[in-house]
Amino acid sequence: MAAPESHPIAADRPAPSLPACRVRRVVQYIDDNLQNSIRLVELSALVHMSPYHFARLFAGSTGAPPHRFILQRRMERARSLLAGAGVPIAIVARSVGFRTASHFTTMFRRLVGMTPSAYRTVISNATQGAADAEPSAATELGQRPTADREVGVSASAQS
Repeated sequence: MAAPESHPIAADRPAPSLPACRVRRVVQYIDDNLQNSIRLVELSALVHMSPYHFARLFAGSTGAPPHRFILQRRMERARSLLAGAGVPIAIVARSVGFRTASHFTTMFRRLVGMTPSAYRTVISNATQGAADAEPSAATELGQRPTADREVGVSASAQS
């Protein structure tokens, strides 16, 4: 059976997206509220859209659905905090919106590819210029592992 061909007009059409000013407003809200629970309904209300329509357009604008985008921002902030002074991992977890250090560690490992304490060690070694720092780990920081452990977006995770 032959694979269905996509309609040529649909293939030429760019993905629907939010206007840049609305994306900035939502991203600013996310950055300002990473320590809190951020609900899809709140984000969609910022730009006066239904949650479904907003999620679709936001993904078209940023390349990631809202839930995944929020997780990525949380991990960016966590990496920054872990690279700084010796803030306990439980405090880092709470400051980026996780209720428990355990859940934070699980998500950090999935998205960054190593545990928060391993990340802190690699960064500490890299900033001290230690010759024994593992270059492959330092190079892959911030890159998401391509294993089948994708972070799914579930309805319960967004509420």
